[in-house]
Amino acid sequence: MSKTGFFWDEQCFWHAGGDFAFTVPIGGLVQPLAAGGLPENPETKRRLKNLLDVTGLTNELHNSSAPHVTWDDLLRVHPETFLRKFKEMSDAGGGTMGLRTPFAQGGFEIATLSAGLAKGALFSVLQGDMTNAYALSRPPGHHCLPDYPNGFCLLANIAIAVEAALEHRLTDRVAVIDWDVHHGNGTEAIFFDRDDVLTISLHQERNYPMDTGDAEDRGVGAGEGFNMNIPLPPGGGHALYMEAMERLVLPALTDYRPDVIIVACGYDAAAIDPLSRMMATAETFRAMTELVMEAASDLCDDRLVLVHEGGYSEVYVPFCGHNVLQQLSGSAIRAEDPLGETFQLRQPSERLARMHSEFLTDLEAFLL
Repeated sequence: MSKTGFFWDEQCFWHAGGDFAFTVPIGGLVQPLAAGGLPENPETKRRLKNLLDVTGLTNELHNSSAPHVTWDDLLRVHPETFLRKFKEMSDAGGGTMGLRTPFAQGGFEIATLSAGLAKGALFSVLQGDMTNAYALSRPPGHHCLPDYPNGFCLLANIAIAVEAALEHRLTDRVAVIDWDVHHGNGTEAIFFDRDDVLTISLHQERNYPMDTGDAEDRGVGAGEGFNMNIPLPPGGGHALYMEAMERLVLPALTDYRPDVIIVACGYDAAAIDPLSRMMATAETFRAMTELVMEAASDLCDDRLVLVHEGGYSEVYVPFCGHNVLQQLSGSAIRAEDPLGETFQLRQPSERLARMHSEFLTDLEAFLL
C-alpha cells in the first residue's frame, strides 16, 4: 500500500458567508432558498470525510492538518493590496470580493488554512514523508486570479503551494492537471508565461468561466506550449474522459517529464452535479487517478498530490472521493457506488461516443 497523506481541518468546513440563492445574489425578484447559500457548501466535503470514517479508510491514511500559509507564501502569487483588503474585510465581519466569493468573519484565516493544506500535502510528498497525498481544501482555489477572487475561490491554493515549493528548491518542474468540470482559469493565468509549470485543464466547454478555456490558449513567451486546454462537449461521460486522458494528457506529461504531478481534483463532472452536464461516475475518478498514478510512477518516482476543488452533489461527491482515495492508498476498502448501475445505463450511445472520439482526434492533431 502507498503511504498516503490526507490533509484536512474542521475549520475549513466552517467557511461561510453571503446571501445567495444558488449562484445568484438574493434581492429584487430573487427569493432566498430554504437551505440558503451557494452550491459550494461544507456538506460535500464533510460527508466525504464522514464516509471515509464509516468505512474505515480514514484509518489507512496518514491524517494531518497543516499550518496556514505565510504572508510571504501569499505574496508570491497575490498582490499585497488585494491581501490587505481581504484581511480587513474579513476582520470587519466579512463580505464579498470579485465574483461569487462571499466570506464571513475569519474568512481570510480559513482561506490561508485551505491553501496551507495544499502546501502541506505537496511538501510532504516532495520531502519524501508521503508517497502521495490528498488535500481536502475548502474554499477551493483554481478560479482565483492574482487580484480577483472568482467562482467560490478566494486564494489560488495550488499556485501558492507550487510557488512555495519552487522557492524552497524542492522541485523544478511541476505538472498541474485540472479535471474539475470548470476551466482552471486562475491556475492558467498565474503560470501562462512560464515553462516550469505545465498546466492542463479538462473541462466542459463554455461552462465556467464562459470566456476562457479555449484550446487555442497555449501560453505566451517562455510559457508558449506549456498550457493545454481540453474543452469537452457536454454529456461525454466516462469513455470521453478516459480517452482524453490517454490520448492527450498522458502524452503531454511524458513529453514534459515533471518532478511532481498535482491534480486539481473537482468532482463536478459527475452525472448528477447541479453545475455541469458531463456524466462522469465515481469509477471515472478512480480510473483517472489510476492513470495519473501510473504516470507518476513512470515519470517522477510516484510523486502525486491531489487538491480538492469543486463538486456540488452532497450525495455523490463522497463516493467519488472515496474511490479516489481508495485507489491512491491502495486500500481494499470500498464504498459501493449506489448510483453506479444507473449512471452506466445513461452513458452516451455508441453513435455519440464515435462523435466524441472524432472530436478528440481533431483536438489531438491541434494540441500534440
